[in-house]
Amino acid sequence: MSALKKALAAWGAQDIRMIKDRENVVHEVRVGGSPAALRLHRPGYQSAGAIRSELDWMAALARAGMRVPAPIPTRSGDTVADLGAGQIATVVSWVDGAPIGEGGVPLAGSKAEQVALYHKVGTELAMLHNLTDAMTLPDGFTRHRWDIPGLLGDNPFWGRFWESPALSESERALVLRARAVAHDMATAFAGGGADFGLIHADALRENIFVHNGDLTLIDFDDAGFGFRIYDLAVMMTQNEDEPAADAIRDAAIAGYRAHRAFPKQAEDLLPMFIMMRRFASMGWAVPRNPPGSPVAREYADKAVRAARAFLGG
Repeated sequence: MSALKKALAAWGAQDIRMIKDRENVVHEVRVGGSPAALRLHRPGYQSAGAIRSELDWMAALARAGMRVPAPIPTRSGDTVADLGAGQIATVVSWVDGAPIGEGGVPLAGSKAEQVALYHKVGTELAMLHNLTDAMTLPDGFTRHRWDIPGLLGDNPFWGRFWESPALSESERALVLRARAVAHDMATAFAGGGADFGLIHADALRENIFVHNGDLTLIDFDDAGFGFRIYDLAVMMTQNEDEPAADAIRDAAIAGYRAHRAFPKQAEDLLPMFIMMRRFASMGWAVPRNPPGSPVAREYADKAVRAARAFLGG
């Protein structure tokens, strides 16, 4: 029996269509007559315990009033189905609407509309962090860490980005210099009491749905413990080339600050954390693309540009 058939049986679900085949394979299904999203998780990325923790967090956020997908248990009452051979499946509630945009495609709307949109995004991220800080996480809760070792250490969570074969030797040297400087600055930032806790870590346009003017964060697959500023940095990686980039950034920060502290020091370090995401993404791209791939080169180009700007040219 295929993994999909096993998963459908575990929930008593009816398959409607596959809607995504990237990190996870996602199907629209019906469970008890209601639409839902079935995820076949990429083997080896997250353990069953980590996936269960992700769902525990999402369920707590939903109970607290945040618009996020909520886990739907199997017929036996578990939120995670181990299908064997390293394959894990989960089902979460359906989210109406559409993504606010797509990476690499110009953001829709006027400047005023873009600013209003990202003010809401900043508000959502602040709400996410505020509600999380008010929670007591269950025993055994486990997620990876987007801390200094996880981003800049000897074995970062998404891989040793500086070893990307897409880099020339001079580019590699540049990236390593920027990594060393960022490591020192991030260490000082952390030592000064940087805001740290559970984060979404992937607030890209594709993972923010809009419906009737309301936003919903989806896809918590990369969520972990990290610097709160990282959520804002990830968001900005798709907006740096927008004509209204500065206004978008300022609007997101203003929306965030309306509900949660975001000190000037953090604002000043935002370009560094954007660079750190560029580094992480370059590492992410290596095992997912063949040597010489233009996709790997694109990620490397973005990381190199960020490093060069960070080091002052």
